[in-house]
Amino acid sequence: MSDERTGQSLPDLFADVLSQVTNLFRTEVRLAKAEMSEKIGDLVSSAGMIIAGAVLLIAAGILFLQGIVLLLVWFGMPEVWATFAVAVVVGIVGYIVVRKGLSNLSVEQLTPERTIHSLNRDAAVAKEQVQ
Repeated sequence: MSDERTGQSLPDLFADVLSQVTNLFRTEVRLAKAEMSEKIGDLVSSAGMIIAGAVLLIAAGILFLQGIVLLLVWFGMPEVWATFAVAVVVGIVGYIVVRKGLSNLSVEQLTPERTIHSLNRDAAVAKEQVQ
């Protein structure tokens, strides 16, 4: 490649480097788009976990309110207190599931780390070529 450039002037060499850097950054932008698409897939998956957690909360609430409340009443607990105890347990389980889904939605999870690393590396290479 250096044999081809020996006869080129400095402005031609600079234009060639600028063209290569431009093409490199265009490629990096395409990489960033692909990585963001992947991250959006993770976002959709996390939303699915949140929805699944909500459905489980509803089902668990119904089952606990029908089954465990009756069992606690059978053991002699007043119906009001039995209902309250079951609601607390269902709420804790639901909270854990929703928190897991929300933790997957953090900003750190959505950052295109590979693209940022690659862009930093490409910028350093471009600086070296310009000098």
